[in-house]
Amino acid sequence: MGVCDRNARVEIRRAMPVVKTSRPAETRSFYERFLGFRVAMDEDGMLMLASTSTPTTQLIVAWESPTAVDPELLAVDISIEVGEVDAAFERAQAEGLEIVRELHDEPWGIRRFFIRDPTGRTINVASHL
Repeated sequence: MGVCDRNARVEIRRAMPVVKTSRPAETRSFYERFLGFRVAMDEDGMLMLASTSTPTTQLIVAWESPTAVDPELLAVDISIEVGEVDAAFERAQAEGLEIVRELHDEPWGIRRFFIRDPTGRTINVASHL
């Protein structure tokens, strides 16, 4: 790891709230039919929905499933894609922030860590590999 510049800004590519539900079909219908989101990713235990007019405006719908692709998503409140996840992790460590889950690579092609914000929410900070 390099030297952490605490004044450097983290490049945010998109931020997605995680909507947890026990009724995934109804929740999907609401966001697709009423609000006009399109499905960008459909996996067991999660949907990623994107705006048709502003594609980086997205949200994640997550539900409990014994075979979910990413069961840890239910512990997340917000997912933020950044330009350099390693630099963000280094900065979080340098600032003494609460790391909920250490930095590591996921088999579906992202590198991420979880951090707790001052309100107690769990934030998934990730970059694509």
